[in-house]
Amino acid sequence: MNRYQSPAGWRCEESYRQLRVNGLRLVLAGHGQQARALASAMGRRLPLHRTDMSLADLLGADLQGADLRGANLHWAQLSGAQLSGADLSGARLSGAQLSGAQLSGADLQRADLQRADLYMANLHGANLYMANLYMANLSGANLEGANLEGANLSGADLQRADLEGANLEGANLSGARLYAVKIIEEGS
Repeated sequence: MNRYQSPAGWRCEESYRQLRVNGLRLVLAGHGQQARALASAMGRRLPLHRTDMSLADLLGADLQGADLRGANLHWAQLSGAQLSGADLSGARLSGAQLSGAQLSGADLQRADLQRADLYMANLHGANLYMANLYMANLSGANLEGANLEGANLSGADLQRADLEGANLEGANLSGARLYAVKIIEEGS
């Protein structure tokens, strides 16, 4: 069985649904409410940076201010999760379900969010510098005041997104769907 050892001493087994902390096996997927409560408690107390939690069920988890730098959350279920102020820089969130998630003030610089579902997510003031949002669903998302400098938004769905005050300098918007997007320039 393939295992991954994080710098914090956590071991993840091949299924990526179990996490070992100090020799205890913690199930992060499969039992919904218990797994989310456990993940919420862990996120506030223990470093989760560079931990592999792909496919984890963290629906509605409270991970505010969590250190998730470089974490692998590929295809994780994070809909409705509280991630405000979390450090997700360099995290792998490709295919992750983040609809309705609270990511205000989160650091997502250089994060991989390819094909992630961020429908109606709150990214107010989030740092998405050089983030890869290729084909991501950002429809109805609040990106007010977000830093999207150099971000790859090609093919992204930004319909009805709020981009008021967002920094889009150098962002790639080729093929992005921009119907009814709210963008107001400074001084308007």
